Amino acid sequence: MIFKVLGISGSPVKKGNVETLLTHAMEGLPPENIQLDIVHLSGLTIQDCIHCNFCLTRQTPGKYCSLKDDAQPIFKKAEAADILVLASPVYFMRSSARMAALLDRFRVFVFGNLTGGKMKNKIGVSMAVSWLRQGGLELAHLSHITAFLTLEMIPASVHKGVSPLGASALASADGSGGFDPNIRRGIENDEAGLQSARLIMRRAVELARLVRK
Repeated sequence: MIFKVLGISGSPVKKGNVETLLTHAMEGLPPENIQLDIVHLSGLTIQDCIHCNFCLTRQTPGKYCSLKDDAQPIFKKAEAADILVLASPVYFMRSSARMAALLDRFRVFVFGNLTGGKMKNKIGVSMAVSWLRQGGLELAHLSHITAFLTLEMIPASVHKGVSPLGASALASADGSGGFDPNIRRGIENDEAGLQSARLIMRRAVELARLVRK
């Protein structure tokens, strides 16, 4: 049984903490059962939703939205996925602006005349990386989970992780905010955060199996 996993990194930094968290999340999953695709919003053009309502009545196969940008292929991958992972850095007590812009555009899966309801019963996973322990991880998770619920998806949760809301990792030592210019990926030292990502991905696959039955 193959499960397609689409991971979306909302970080502007390539090969940074968010990408590292996504990579560690897949550890322990049977590779023969997982088809992984990671999209990095860094370097992509994702325009703001302009509320033109094109998606309500004028969608055609493969054309989700009136805006011609890099969101279109992401929509296609999301529609094909079994598990959608939203992974964001937390800069100001919330999910990143890049992620927020993309999620606004996901209204094509709510109101679309062809794609409305296409995300229903897919599994959603929230991941977030913060510099500080009190830096807004839960608020970032809640923005992702609100999107999942709006799309009628099933949010994955594990009680044994750092937070039941999603995988949560700290980029500074113990979330203290201390800065070391020699450390590029601080979450590699946050084993609890990395384990929370592995645990929630295992739960996501478990839920996907139940949906398939």
